[in-house]
Amino acid sequence: MTQHTDTYLIRQKPYYHPQGDEIALYEAAYEERLPVMVKGPTGCGKSRFIEYMAWRLGKPLITVACNEDMTASDLVGRYLLDADGTRWVDGPLTTAARIGAICYLDEVVEARQDTTVVIHPLTDHRRTLPLDKKGERVEAHPDFQLVISYNPGYQSLMKDLKQSTKQRFSAMNFDYPEASLETDIVATETGTDTEVAGQLVKVAETARNLKGHGLDEGISTRLLVYAARLIKRGIAPRAACRMALLNRSPTTSPNISQIKRAKPV
Repeated sequence: MTQHTDTYLIRQKPYYHPQGDEIALYEAAYEERLPVMVKGPTGCGKSRFIEYMAWRLGKPLITVACNEDMTASDLVGRYLLDADGTRWVDGPLTTAARIGAICYLDEVVEARQDTTVVIHPLTDHRRTLPLDKKGERVEAHPDFQLVISYNPGYQSLMKDLKQSTKQRFSAMNFDYPEASLETDIVATETGTDTEVAGQLVKVAETARNLKGHGLDEGISTRLLVYAARLIKRGIAPRAACRMALLNRSPTTSPNISQIKRAKPV
């Protein structure tokens, strides 16, 4: 079991620059084993924060990238056929509950609502996971914690978390860092010049102000890191910005002339 647990430990310290008191808040939530929802736009550092906290706490981390095709069996496990007949294989949620890992359901709103309800017994005083197909009830390890990420910008009447799910979680709000901090993050992540990083951040700030005026969502810190890496490789700044920041969706991306006021290097 120890060897199994070790496979999910994060060995190398992830780079993370705190924006406020989120580290202390998360540590307190973990000490109480509270389920945590991290809210914020895509690419603002939610997943990196959870990786950093798992490393800081020395706890295994099992991450699940949620999608609309994910079933409850994908989370809890299923019977599989092999040469000796059938055998049960735990899903990532069950594995995390057994070994005492932090289970991180990334972009949980992407999963179907009939799938996410399986987490409910793990998020209250019961801390159990019923495996109906196996006839077993898994008692969560004392170190187990459930964390989900949630992007409120994607919510709609057809695709959102049930209130019965939301109200089970404590919540932490994330946003893009302030300019000086974001510049430091981009420069540190990529090893690029601080001036280049700062000008990329100015581009992002201008583009974020266009949300709702030709841009569905602001340029993320993650995408700024992509652009900086391309520039460091010798790609011209405008070409790097087009590739990393603008060309993802021709129906929603702003024209580069709309953000040229920032003039990256």
